[in-house]
Amino acid sequence: MTTFPAVPNPATPAAAAPKVGFVSLGCPKALVDSEQILTQLRAEGYETAKSYDGADLVVVNTCGFIDAAVQESLDAIGEALAENGKVIVTGCLGAKKNAQGEDIIVKVHPKVLAVTGPHALAEVMDAVHLHLPKPHAPFFDLVPAQGVKLTPRHYAYLKISEGCNHRCSFCIIPSMRGDLVSRPIADLMLEAENLFKAGVKELLVISQDTSAYGVDVKSRTGFWNGKPLKTHMTQLVGALGELAAQYGAWVRLHYVYPYPHVDQIMPLMATAGGPILPYLDVPLQHAHPDVLKRMKRPASGEKNIERIQGWRAMCPDLTIRSTFITGFPGETEAEFEYLLDFIREAKIDRLGCFAYSPVEGASANLLANPVPEEVREERRGRLMQLQQEISAERLRAKVGSTIRVLIDELTPQGALGRSSADAPEIDGVVHVKKPYEPHKKLAVGEFFDVSVTASDAYDLWADA
Repeated sequence: MTTFPAVPNPATPAAAAPKVGFVSLGCPKALVDSEQILTQLRAEGYETAKSYDGADLVVVNTCGFIDAAVQESLDAIGEALAENGKVIVTGCLGAKKNAQGEDIIVKVHPKVLAVTGPHALAEVMDAVHLHLPKPHAPFFDLVPAQGVKLTPRHYAYLKISEGCNHRCSFCIIPSMRGDLVSRPIADLMLEAENLFKAGVKELLVISQDTSAYGVDVKSRTGFWNGKPLKTHMTQLVGALGELAAQYGAWVRLHYVYPYPHVDQIMPLMATAGGPILPYLDVPLQHAHPDVLKRMKRPASGEKNIERIQGWRAMCPDLTIRSTFITGFPGETEAEFEYLLDFIREAKIDRLGCFAYSPVEGASANLLANPVPEEVREERRGRLMQLQQEISAERLRAKVGSTIRVLIDELTPQGALGRSSADAPEIDGVVHVKKPYEPHKKLAVGEFFDVSVTASDAYDLWADA
């Protein structure tokens, strides 16, 4: 069971409080959904259990994006049923049906108590109430203002919207999470402030399309601390930067599509030591115009190169992370070589690559000329080999410099930290040696300036 530390609730005696086990799978956006459910459970007087046998029922938050994630979710549900027997399922897989129109989860696991789709707090709580009545008169003031978090205390995710307006042919997210729905900007600012007050030192902004924030409400004006703020990415980032500066914290942007208005936040990223990190997670997926057209992506490879070059001209320290797909249906060897040339020219700092995997319900499955699996994997290997060389070169250039790191973990040798170039769990780390000066003490959740002494393809080593 993928468990999290038990959250005791002093509102009721420990023996009397009903206990809920929780399994959270999938991406950071799903993690935020889990945090919201756990926060509501805590607010209503429930406790979380450390194990299956200590739980009165179990909630499983699933992922359903690719086949491997579907199988992982189904296995987790099966394990929870076998170990506990009372299981409520939520998340992206809950919205998927098979070719016969049947719910995938119910077809495989008919004994589950209830199934909901993603971002379904009310429906999940209704199911919990039905099968495990809530305690009498919960003390809502015992819930921390920042809610219950599943991340370490010093960083947290801020989900600014749900859904997506794109219809990429390889993706089924809109069918599960719907069209773009932006959260009110005042709500986001209040949540961010509560997180910073609670000790968060790094706020990771996430969504399906961060650059599109506010499009659905036509950049409607909201208010924060008596000042008007438009529901728009640039104004949100600016306001978060001002707030983070008050608390000495970082703001990191994920899932940023390369729209022209992204240029406007470059000056914030170029400010030395500023709170808006010079880091962009840009999901490019491919570079060849014909492949991008088959993918139904919103931008062409040539414009992306120009935009990346323009960003780096404005912000030389910018770190760019991206993901790519090899072996998309119809991808020729020439189109793949075009992608490799793009990677060489763009010099992406942090790169993830997936061999194309057919997803049930995706329109890409109907495209002609599918690429054999062995070719998809072979191309992925070649791309990652090239990326390893590029990453090693770019990290080698940092040796001898002084960088600021946020400490994530203490080790016998010193600590593991992350620089502005490293998002948690997906990028590299900085291995920090114990400081020689007795007055210096490395601590989790604190910033330190370190001197880079060595590098490899993905990580740095440094002295405190």
